[in-house]
Amino acid sequence: MKQITLRAIEPEDLDLLYRIENDVELWNVGNTNVPYSRYLLHDYVANCKNDIYTDRQVRMMVENQAGEVVGVADLVNFDPANCRAEVGLIVLNSYRQQGYGTAMLQALADYAQRILHLHQLYAYVDCENKASLCLFEKAGYKVCAKIGDWLFDGAKYRDSVLIQYVFQKKCD
Repeated sequence: MKQITLRAIEPEDLDLLYRIENDVELWNVGNTNVPYSRYLLHDYVANCKNDIYTDRQVRMMVENQAGEVVGVADLVNFDPANCRAEVGLIVLNSYRQQGYGTAMLQALADYAQRILHLHQLYAYVDCENKASLCLFEKAGYKVCAKIGDWLFDGAKYRDSVLIQYVFQKKCD
C-alpha cells in the first residue's frame, strides 16, 4: 500500500485548494456546485480551528513519501453524539489509479478509530461513479441504502448509494 501522510492545511495550499474547489468536474461528485473565491478559501484556512469538535469537520492535505500533495481528505458532518462522520476524498488527477485512494481511506479510518474514537464512517456515492464505488468497497465499506434522484448534475437527477464502514469492537 502507498505510504501517505495526513497533515493540516497550510496557507501555501491555498492555490491548490482554489483549483480543486473550482474544478467543475468535481462538483458532480460532491456537495458543492458553486465556485469559491480565493478570499473565502483564505478566510477558511485562516480561521478554521482544525478541531473536529469545534468545526464539525476536518480537512487534511495528503502527501506521498516525496512530500508531494496527492489529494485532500475530509471528515465532515461530524456527529459526536452518534460517533460518526462523512468521508470525502479527492485524489489529484495525476495520482489516480496508483493506490492513493485506498491509502487515504485506510489513513482516515485509522485516524477516525484511534484518535476520534468514531463508530462509523459513511459516504454518499453516485451510482454511476463505478471507480469510487469500487474504491470504497475494496476498503470494506458496505452499501446500505440506494437513494433515488439524490444528485442533480444540472441536467438530470442521478441515484446515489449510502455506503458505510462500521468499526468492529475489539475484544480484550
